[in-house]
Amino acid sequence: MAYLLITDVAPAATQKQVPTGSQPRLWGLPAGWWFVAPALAIIFLFFLAPIFASLLLSFTDFDIYALADWRNLRFVGLDNYHQLFNTPRFWTALKNTLYFVLLGGPLSVATSLGAALLLEAKATRFKALWRTVFFAPVVTTLVAVAVVWRYLYHTQYGLINHLLAALHIGPIDWMGSPRWAMPAIILLAVWKNFGYNMVIFMAGLQSIPRELYEAAEVDGASPTRRFWHVTMPMLGPTFLFVGVTTMIGLFQLFAEPYVMTQGGPLDSTYSLVMLMYEQGFRWWRLGFASSVAFVLFALTLAATSIQLRLQRRSAA
Repeated sequence: MAYLLITDVAPAATQKQVPTGSQPRLWGLPAGWWFVAPALAIIFLFFLAPIFASLLLSFTDFDIYALADWRNLRFVGLDNYHQLFNTPRFWTALKNTLYFVLLGGPLSVATSLGAALLLEAKATRFKALWRTVFFAPVVTTLVAVAVVWRYLYHTQYGLINHLLAALHIGPIDWMGSPRWAMPAIILLAVWKNFGYNMVIFMAGLQSIPRELYEAAEVDGASPTRRFWHVTMPMLGPTFLFVGVTTMIGLFQLFAEPYVMTQGGPLDSTYSLVMLMYEQGFRWWRLGFASSVAFVLFALTLAATSIQLRLQRRSAA
C-alpha cells in the first residue's frame, strides 16, 4: 500500500512548475509579437512608410525630372508650403472644401439618423426591403450614379426642375451656376453615402435597453422627451464615430465634383483633393502635391480633435 502511494505521488512532485505570468518566447520575443508581425509589417510597408515618404517629398521639388534622374531632386524646405499659401486657387479650394464639410456633414448625419429611426419604428413594415433600398446607393458605382443625377439636374428635362415647376419655382441651372453647383454636389453625396451611417445608427438604436424606454413611458415622458433624454444620450458613442468618419470622408471630396463638374463652374466645386490630384498627376509636381496632402491632413486632425474634445466635455 505504501509503495502504491509513493508511485502515485511521485510524478506530480517531479513535474516542472511553470510560473503563472510567463509567456512562450521565440528568439527572445513573446510569441504574441510573432503572431501580429505580418499585419504590422503590412501596415508599415503600405501605410506608415508611404506617409513618411510623402512628408519628406513635401520638403523637396520632386517632379517628373527627378523621376528621370534623382540628381535633379533638391531640398527646398518650406518653400512648397509658402508657395501653397500664396496660391489663390488653394484658398478657393479650401473654402469649397470647408463649405462641403460644414453643410454636408450635419445633413448627412441627420439624414442617416432619421432613416434609422424610421426603420426601427414599430409601425414600419418590410424593414429588410427598406434597408436594402437605402443601402443600395452606397455600393453603386459613382460614375453610374453621376450619369443618372446629371439627367435629374438637367435644366430643361430634369425631374428636379419639373418638381420645382409644380411648386411654381423657376428652373435652376444646377450644374452651370456657381451658386447652385456645390449644393447639388452635396445633395448627391448625402444621397450616395447616408445608407452606411444609417446601418451604424440602427446598430446603436438596437443596443439601447428597452427598459429605459419603458421606465420613461411609465414616468409619463412623451415620445419627444424619450428621444431627447434617452435615445440621444445613449447614442453618444455612435454619434462620435459617425461624426468623425463622415467628416474625414467629406474632407476627401474628389470623385463627385470630378465626375459631375470637373471643379467648375468658375472653380465653385474645386476641392483640396482636386488641387492635389491636379498638381501631382497632371503637372507632376509631386513635392507640391505632398504639401497639399499634409495641409489636408492637419485640417482633418484638427477637426477630429475638436470633435473628440466636445464629446468628452458633453460626457462630463
